[in-house]
Amino acid sequence: MIFSDPASVAVVGASDDPAKWGHWLARGALVGRDRRAVHLVNRGGGSVLSEPTVRSLSELSEAPELVVLAVPAAHVPAVVDEALAVGVRGFVGIPSGIDDGVINRIRSAGARLLGPNCLGVFDAATSLHLAWGRFQPGSLGVVSQSGQVGLEIAGLAASGIGVSRFVSVGNQADVTATEALLDLVSHDMTKVVGVYLESFGPGIVSAMSELCAAGKPVVLLTVGSSTAAREAARSHTGALTSTSDVVDAACRRAGAVRVATPAALVDLATVVSSGVPRGRRIGIISDSGGQGAIAADLASAAGLSVPALSSVDGLPAGASSRNPIDLAGAGERDLWNYARAVEVLVRSGEVDTVVLSGYFGSYGADTPSLEAAEVAVASRIGFLARETGVPVAVHSMCADSAAVRALRADGVPVQHTIERVVAAVGDAARLGALDQRSVGAVSGPGLSVPAGRIESGDPFRGDLCASLPYQPGYLAARELLSFVRFPKAHAVTSVAEVKATTLEGPYALKADWLPHKSEHGGVRINLTDPATAFDEMEARLGPGTYVLEEMDTRENTVELIIGAKRDHSFGPVVLIGAGGTHAELFKDTAIELAPVTPATARDMLARLASAPLLSGWRGAEPVDLAALAEVIAQVSATLAARPDLAEIELNPVRVGPDGGLAVDALIIPSGDTLNDTSGQRVA
Repeated sequence: MIFSDPASVAVVGASDDPAKWGHWLARGALVGRDRRAVHLVNRGGGSVLSEPTVRSLSELSEAPELVVLAVPAAHVPAVVDEALAVGVRGFVGIPSGIDDGVINRIRSAGARLLGPNCLGVFDAATSLHLAWGRFQPGSLGVVSQSGQVGLEIAGLAASGIGVSRFVSVGNQADVTATEALLDLVSHDMTKVVGVYLESFGPGIVSAMSELCAAGKPVVLLTVGSSTAAREAARSHTGALTSTSDVVDAACRRAGAVRVATPAALVDLATVVSSGVPRGRRIGIISDSGGQGAIAADLASAAGLSVPALSSVDGLPAGASSRNPIDLAGAGERDLWNYARAVEVLVRSGEVDTVVLSGYFGSYGADTPSLEAAEVAVASRIGFLARETGVPVAVHSMCADSAAVRALRADGVPVQHTIERVVAAVGDAARLGALDQRSVGAVSGPGLSVPAGRIESGDPFRGDLCASLPYQPGYLAARELLSFVRFPKAHAVTSVAEVKATTLEGPYALKADWLPHKSEHGGVRINLTDPATAFDEMEARLGPGTYVLEEMDTRENTVELIIGAKRDHSFGPVVLIGAGGTHAELFKDTAIELAPVTPATARDMLARLASAPLLSGWRGAEPVDLAALAEVIAQVSATLAARPDLAEIELNPVRVGPDGGLAVDALIIPSGDTLNDTSGQRVA
């Protein structure tokens, strides 16, 4: 409770100068003086904000529970030492530049530090205001690594959803974003959580998952460009895995949704604060055919469905019965027709969200005599949304009016542009789709994975080869991945061994040690004379172990890549996509945190743009999706269970009606710096 409802606080560096941090923090702290003791510390003495101050913490009769450090970093060590000596247990570190020695002294004393380099903390439920800025109380919990971004989010929320708690974690030298998120699970005033992070520490996925399981939707905002370029020399899997892809996978595992801007975060949080849509069907109402059509186009682009309606009894005379519903002037004739149309849709069972677009909200602003009636209609719309559980979102041509404020007070989100409304509803539908998935933990041999929103079921089949040590090369990879079906093959080191083969042609010849065989001339296919090909390849690449393999000659196969790698923030991830030598060109991929169940693997396959090729394109026989999903699950589980492995890649996997056949495999050990640019054997 130190950072949410302390019994007493002290602001060290309190100031009467409105341009200084100490002024804002002192003023905020005094807001809660009816709930807790508030002490203002100023080394010059005197009064601040007409309140008496003390020159140091030692002058107080008892130690404050929480101290706000609003002094320059150079003065922090002395203040902290004095505070620890008198028994202070918590600190809010506003300045940057607090050195590690001070942080270690705080930890060693068993005290806690929020920050440093943070904007502070606010809790509407406990009248705790130890942060720069002003906050409108509400239901959005904000945890932000950047104080300024967090303050922008809070500012955007001020006109609608409001803020329940604000925690600026800064450098996270002690208190982490994970801890701040977990503390919101039991925070009654918080109904939805907005998070801004630039890096992801341990436990973030579990914390977001716990919030979602508690019925508190999580909206994540983050930044960061792809790291694919750094991975390109290691594997196709690394080249195809971007930072945003992995973050999205983490969000899906937790049941959260990522957005791109602070405004999108607040818009989505406002839509779902009173309920998450149960599907993607949207009903649109306007008093203008043009505005309804624009909304419908935007909805389709956002992945929403604008279904035809069958049950439309109760619409006003003259209104269209199609979706979008055009009131055709009926709203202007009688403002209650807006509420009647909304009621028809929310009670129809044929839509999951209703969007009202156009002039509503402007009548009272332009014609004051209509204000009371418009506010009453707005209140009715809010009641209908609450009663039915069908979210209603409004686009109003008026940025602010009594009706707009009434809608927002009733939990109905209102935006001044239709694109923001539809984008938020589209994001809410994505969140709703995740919310329909069951919550459960995937576990297996040597593995413990936090609960997330994944299908129940055991992805582990057979032996994960946990006892087999890593050995370099294609043949060793085949042995370790014993659950994968490979073509018949054997090692060859001489022309004589090639000529003595009992394999059936056509053949493939591969340099066993090369990770990227095609780039360095380390693979030849469709051979009828493998001995001649061996002579040529050995002369070019040097002596070593080569692999002679039967070619897969099946027709109507689809080439895929199945890969798994360790992400520096989220751990093991699994990737599938269009495979072969053109995998990076097409970039048709799906990514999830590992391990996954076969059911999740099927979902990943369905998300591929090339998915129709797997289900039987133009009369072709469908591939064995069940067997393919099992392999994907096994690859993901193997990497998760093997901390000594950094990456596993099967590329390509040729999949047909009778199952899949992996015709190349790559395993990279943890900590390995792979260098195959010379084309020579890696020792």
